[in-house]
Amino acid sequence: MSTPITVQYTINASAEKVWKALTDKNEMKSWYFDIQDFVLEIGKQFNFYEPGGENKYHHQGEILEIIPNQKLKHTWSYPDSSPLKTVVTWELQSEDGQTVITLTHEGIENFKDLGDGFSKDNFTQGWKAIVGQSLKIYLEN
Repeated sequence: MSTPITVQYTINASAEKVWKALTDKNEMKSWYFDIQDFVLEIGKQFNFYEPGGENKYHHQGEILEIIPNQKLKHTWSYPDSSPLKTVVTWELQSEDGQTVITLTHEGIENFKDLGDGFSKDNFTQGWKAIVGQSLKIYLEN
């Protein structure tokens, strides 16, 4: 069993505001990815590519769990490269008008054969940038 990636940040915004940023596809494209087919419903799949228009990596997810303003859990995979999946969990906890976001990415070892771009360190740095910079700046400005 491998150790999951976990990143945690406190954001100066309400859990409701953070939740909307995580689950509204129009808000997502301002700080995350442009996910046109995202629907907040268990069992729904969504697809997207990295920004920049190269469309090098087809990402796919399926929503596994929804607890409004508290938890969003979905798969994370690269169907063009591997049949294996990982699981990403976003957890929100309100504290004194702020929200602690804990992102956990489990099963990253499933991508070990896909090359250096799929390393645990790469994903860790990517999530730190997405949550600790992009999302934080988006919500606090």
